[in-house]
Amino acid sequence: MFEITVQSKKSNARLGVLHTAHGPIETPVFMPVGTQATVKGVPVDALHDLQTQIILGNVYHLNLRPTSERIRALGGLHHFMNWQKPILTDSGGFQVFSLQNQRTIEPDGVTFKSHLDGSKHRLTPKRVIDIQRNLGSDIMMPLDICTPYPSTQEQVDHDMAITHRWEKEAFDYWQKNPNDQLLFGLVQGGTFKSSRKLSAEALTQHDFSGFSIGGLSVGEPLEILNEMTDYTAQLLPKDKPRYLMGVGLPENFRAAIKSGIDMFDCVAPTRLARHGNFFTNEGKKNIRNAQFQDDSEPLDSACQCPVCKQYSRAYIRHLNMANEALGATLLSIHNIAFVFQLIESIKSEIRSGDL
Repeated sequence: MFEITVQSKKSNARLGVLHTAHGPIETPVFMPVGTQATVKGVPVDALHDLQTQIILGNVYHLNLRPTSERIRALGGLHHFMNWQKPILTDSGGFQVFSLQNQRTIEPDGVTFKSHLDGSKHRLTPKRVIDIQRNLGSDIMMPLDICTPYPSTQEQVDHDMAITHRWEKEAFDYWQKNPNDQLLFGLVQGGTFKSSRKLSAEALTQHDFSGFSIGGLSVGEPLEILNEMTDYTAQLLPKDKPRYLMGVGLPENFRAAIKSGIDMFDCVAPTRLARHGNFFTNEGKKNIRNAQFQDDSEPLDSACQCPVCKQYSRAYIRHLNMANEALGATLLSIHNIAFVFQLIESIKSEIRSGDL
């Protein structure tokens, strides 16, 4: 299912291949987020052109609208959105627990009010698996509690104990009918090493298909993110993929990959694009700045993406200032491509023995 093809001798970085029902995924890999069965503003053809390997869908949003049952009746998520490569679906836990005043956590699940119409809904460990079976995703995530930052260790450990029970229930339920779908365990523990260690010990007792690191990139400083990532990654099995959830800015990848992380996801490349931001080798810039209104250069001179090959900063700024949807689409494509190219360069360093 997961094979390591190159292991660095200088760090914990590695190259691997994760095999799924919809094809292999070469790691390390960044997964663009397609919350509502679309990477916002980016056509599937453009994702193919960028050689995107895998995208994400979201249980919370898709089950509210159009519902997982409807998607199943329409042929499953792959057919529904015309994407025949792998899909990972997250459990919706992060969205539910970000609702704060609109949800109630009970020992066996969570009840929440829809942000769309205020209707009541309930997620349990088994229900979350059932929803993801309806969707037909290749990689499923179990229901968990994403404790906010900062929180006391007492709160972190309280939430973590519930998460562990939910994940054990989800694992047992999944094992009865794996159905070619993988299930990852989800390590929590906040920014406390002792809690992270307890979580990893509890979850690695079960033969999950892979392990994800949750509860980071929620507001903590970069140095704490890197420290917790490195510490937690070393607690996880070497022969399983390691997924760092919600992390995907250019400055995040090198340290995490050196720590042995194989998979990343984040809404940032497309969300930032919708606000005019684009990645460059000189850092993040905003296309709305007046300095770009007569700039005939590409977004980034070293970028090989279709946007940088065809359009100038001045044109994309014009689209943005005119509130043309194409402006956000072009910036989104560039930002995704920039991240992909960055990871490819890091992979080349691993192959050559430099990382």
